[in-house]
Amino acid sequence: MRLINRQPDRGSRLLLILLPFALLLFAYFSGSATRLAENPNDKLLPSATQMAAAIDRLAFKEDKRTGDYVFWQDTMSSLSRLATGLVISASIALVVGIATGAIPLFGAPLSPLVTVLSMVPPLAILPILFIVFGLGELSKVMLIVIGITPVLIRDMEQRVREIPQELLIKAQTLGANSWTLILRVVLPQVLPRLLIALRLALGSAWLFLIAAEAIASTDGLGYRIFLVRRYMAMDVIVPYVVWITALAWAMDVGLRQLTRWAFPWYDTGARS
Repeated sequence: MRLINRQPDRGSRLLLILLPFALLLFAYFSGSATRLAENPNDKLLPSATQMAAAIDRLAFKEDKRTGDYVFWQDTMSSLSRLATGLVISASIALVVGIATGAIPLFGAPLSPLVTVLSMVPPLAILPILFIVFGLGELSKVMLIVIGITPVLIRDMEQRVREIPQELLIKAQTLGANSWTLILRVVLPQVLPRLLIALRLALGSAWLFLIAAEAIASTDGLGYRIFLVRRYMAMDVIVPYVVWITALAWAMDVGLRQLTRWAFPWYDTGARS
């Protein structure tokens, strides 16, 4: 049997999934043990005990100054900003993407504009956002919106244009007007694709959030990472990075399951 046709069974698949993570953990803790054996005060690769102690201090003990549990406060602040940005971006992308893809009179002027806007590096205009929207929550959310919305719009527009013309012609033959076409034909086709596009944009959304929090914020996961970096507090930074990765993964899984539950007819297996 050719290698390209071989499929792992269930047990082998689980082993293959866990193997890279096990190798990464082994490499990290081996390096950590070696460095700490040479220098117990080394901060570059903290041990599991050091990281557990740091998380215990931040997550399960009240901050003496504010009375908050810092780890959970940072998590809730970041997730609130991220969720707001994603909802706004998805809403705009759905409306504009359908308009540019389904209605030529909208697509002609808007499609080139969106293409150009998608090429603008969002981090390059971060100072402008702070000047225009201030240093509050709005500027952080707007960076996420500006960063991922043009890409989502282009994805939605492309998906609309991929809808077979035969479907649109048949619907019009049966008497459907433009509004009915959009609601009954176009919208059901693009909604599952919107969820998939959001999954693909999660990494960029987190990047923009962390960048905004690092520059101008008083809480959040990105703020905490850049706050403690001056002390070389890798026992805090590494767990925070792992936590951000776990949250992003959980959101990805949640969106994938939502797509399968809400749109069981959509071939998510081929698009996951």
